[in-house]
Amino acid sequence: MTRKILITGPALTQDAMQHAASLDIQIIPTTPYLPADELVAIIEQEQPDAIIVRQGKLTKAMIQASSALKVIAKHGVGYDSIDIQAAAEHGVPVTIAMGANAQSVAEHAFALMFSVARQTAALDARMRQGHWDKATANGMELSGKTLGLVGLGAIGGILMDLVAPLRMKVRVYDPYLQALPARDHVERETSFEHLVEACDVISLHCPLTEQNRNLLSTEQFQRMRPNAIVINTARGELIDTAALVHALRTGQIAGAGLDTFHPEPPAADSDLWSLTTLVATPHVGANTTEARDRVGLLAVQQVVSLWNNQALDPRCIVNRHLL
Repeated sequence: MTRKILITGPALTQDAMQHAASLDIQIIPTTPYLPADELVAIIEQEQPDAIIVRQGKLTKAMIQASSALKVIAKHGVGYDSIDIQAAAEHGVPVTIAMGANAQSVAEHAFALMFSVARQTAALDARMRQGHWDKATANGMELSGKTLGLVGLGAIGGILMDLVAPLRMKVRVYDPYLQALPARDHVERETSFEHLVEACDVISLHCPLTEQNRNLLSTEQFQRMRPNAIVINTARGELIDTAALVHALRTGQIAGAGLDTFHPEPPAADSDLWSLTTLVATPHVGANTTEARDRVGLLAVQQVVSLWNNQALDPRCIVNRHLL
């Protein structure tokens, strides 16, 4: 019997689609960011055995819409767009593609650090307008600076090693970390407030929870060094946007590189767009050919493993404590 996997978003990469076809699995792509009632109607009609969440939210109503649903897989690692409680209530595990896109996201955070430090986005825009700011532009070297990592999962761990050739010191704040990897340039920081005060670059790599929403807000920006750069490739809700705008506009901090926002996408008239010290990208940290190949294939493999009652690494099932 053919099983169905519905995708909230476009089709998967060729390798993942071929793998699914070889197992007689029908993949059902959908239009990204459909209105909720339209997506519910499609799920009710198709009755998928699994859903892979690429874009937009997966709500309780969507989960309830398929009586055949056995697995939900996130196409990536950020699962705050999925109602994991509702999934658990229906006995449906929610998986994440742990580690599959970590290299790409870490490289993107690294690129944002350089771009903010050297003002590449603002200077590029100025040159396209006919300006030549050689006499006035003044960037900042990253060499020898201190990087603060908030969260040390797979992405933070890769970024920690990427900055080593720059002789950057790294401080890690992660209350859930059991052991710090042995690196000469890395230290553990037990105080989030001290991390904020002591680092030149602060990069967020933690999942969003109700406890850490607006983790960086007015108080934290006031504690930061005036040359501080904030990087966010995690979740937009980790930063109080109004407080960030104020901090950048008044020069409390030097700049920010954002790949995630709240809401997404930001409004066309958002105050963010008036800030020349901001570098913004549209949540594309994981958008590389290599990462998409790995993530799509892993998501399908996780679905099939759970259909066949095969064990996964417990860390890949984010609502295991609720099931």
